[in-house]
Amino acid sequence: MKPITVVFDLDGTLVDTAPDLINAANHVLAAIDLPAVPEAVLRPFISIGSRRMIEEGLAFHGRSLEAPRIDAMWKTFLAYYADNIAVDSRPYPAVEEVLEDLQRQDISIAVCTNKLESLSRRLLSALDMSHRFAAICGRDTFPVYKPHPDHLLGAIAAAGGDPRHAIMVGDSDTDVSTAKAAGIPIIGVGFGYTEIPMQRLEPDELIEHYRDFPAALQRLRAR
Repeated sequence: MKPITVVFDLDGTLVDTAPDLINAANHVLAAIDLPAVPEAVLRPFISIGSRRMIEEGLAFHGRSLEAPRIDAMWKTFLAYYADNIAVDSRPYPAVEEVLEDLQRQDISIAVCTNKLESLSRRLLSALDMSHRFAAICGRDTFPVYKPHPDHLLGAIAAAGGDPRHAIMVGDSDTDVSTAKAAGIPIIGVGFGYTEIPMQRLEPDELIEHYRDFPAALQRLRAR
């Protein structure tokens, strides 16, 4: 088989970051005297972005604010989150074993996420995972970001890969849309952050645990 590049989304795919992201959202809501929003309300919006989480938190309390005030809350969110980025965030079970196995096979690994690149690097460094990746590409790495296909194609190129021999791994409709637009097969994970169940998004392969990843990858490579 030809060498491949495997590109992972970050939040909800490699790392369960929901606890720290939701804590940061509730931190900025508390600053304007709003009670904490339940995790179940905010969790589906993590893959869309932190600004959307703030907007949904406001909507939960029947509030809306003009863009400049949300901008200010978002800046506060980012500062607080950067300082508390890996308090409760952890890699999903068996992720580290999968990454080690890919490295043993000399498979290039990259990250393509709509999280800011600096925060992505900070998170992966705090979890002692950053050394695994040939490229870490965030929302601001390129002029475009997911679901634009050039975000994914740029990540593949940054990792020294060839899009004809690449596979994506993601947890949301954004990831599936990006992969399909780029012509890259995708392994969907069913445990991440999405409003639409991954099975309905029709990824090329679907896993519910990383112990099932090697077999799914093998099937894709054999096609």
